[in-house]
Amino acid sequence: MQQLSFRTQALKIMPMIRPFGCEAFNMTLVVPSQLPCPATNVGANKNMEIALPVNIVAALLLVISASLISTVASFADEPVVGIVIPLSGPNSRLGEQMGIGAEKALEQTGVQTILSDDACSAEGGEKTARQLVSAGVSLVVGYLCTASIEHALPVLSEAGIPVITPGVRTDSITDRRSRTGWLVYRLAPRADAERKAIAEILIKKWSDKFFAIVDDGTIYGRELAESFRLSVEQAGLKPVFTDTYRPQFDNQIGLAGRLKSAGATHVFVGGNRDDVAILARDADVIEYPLVIAAGETLRAAKGEVDLAPGTLMIGLPEASDIATTSVLQSFQSDGVVAEGYVLGGFVAAEIATKAIKLAQQSQHSLTDILAREPFETSVGDIRFNKSGDRADNPYRLFRYNGDTFVEVR
Repeated sequence: MQQLSFRTQALKIMPMIRPFGCEAFNMTLVVPSQLPCPATNVGANKNMEIALPVNIVAALLLVISASLISTVASFADEPVVGIVIPLSGPNSRLGEQMGIGAEKALEQTGVQTILSDDACSAEGGEKTARQLVSAGVSLVVGYLCTASIEHALPVLSEAGIPVITPGVRTDSITDRRSRTGWLVYRLAPRADAERKAIAEILIKKWSDKFFAIVDDGTIYGRELAESFRLSVEQAGLKPVFTDTYRPQFDNQIGLAGRLKSAGATHVFVGGNRDDVAILARDADVIEYPLVIAAGETLRAAKGEVDLAPGTLMIGLPEASDIATTSVLQSFQSDGVVAEGYVLGGFVAAEIATKAIKLAQQSQHSLTDILAREPFETSVGDIRFNKSGDRADNPYRLFRYNGDTFVEVR
């Protein structure tokens, strides 16, 4: 059982969180003895603990945030970072992951935090932003949903408060920066980062190959395939075959036959893991050696038919592939699996604390620091470009070895 402590100077809130997927958890409120505790017999050196059911936790957090936010600001002699995550609604599990990571990074840093639940909604985004402005936070970390951050950014940016988001991929958040002036720095990859990485990686590797491009007809699959086709044409290349196949069939022998007839030795598939696995199996049935590549959907769970060894994926690395051993061991010692948004929340908070420290040591603002400085983090150096996006593209090429994906270096 992992203890997650969202800290403020006026009140400590310590949820006892069971592994994700459990039906409920209890939260313990630890109220410092110097705060008034009406109708209690709390002594000078004792704390009061109150066990609460999970269904009122989110509501309680909002009440606490609203009632104590001015107290936090008035007592704070140290920088304050706002953490905005969904703790209610269907995205609460992901919010918990991000919160665990951010809190872990902020342990023993001297940086105080204010936790806000935006419920991944437009109303929640604007409301929590106004609360954090009133609290005088220096910087905000978080956001998972586009609607929330779009309504929070105008409020926070007007107050000169930058935001580091490890969750929102929507391109327009940073594309509109020159017009909106939004102070947002995106740790998450852009929505188009996968498409760009596919083109950049495969054009170099397949320039002398007979390759084909196929998709499953979904919006996602078609966008990947069409983007790749346009990129190869701009590079002066041409696929030997293009097609849209019928997905979720228990065989793709027809598609395998068409690819073979076209003379393709390599194929990019805009589709899901099961279809890619079945295509590889059926190509083997007709004794057709075929190199298959696809996007990050290949990280899905194994189906009845597994991927063929040698299948290529352009995707994001796992936390265990890129995080430092010390950070992974620290999470492990706390009983936390660094999955989902845990590492993203951790790195965003790492950058926040480093930026605050640099700003304190210089005459530059936080926005200047974030815009120009490289940040050494537990996953390597990260720098933001003038739009606020990551300067690097985190997507990489991997090869399936029959059990897991191994990076192709």
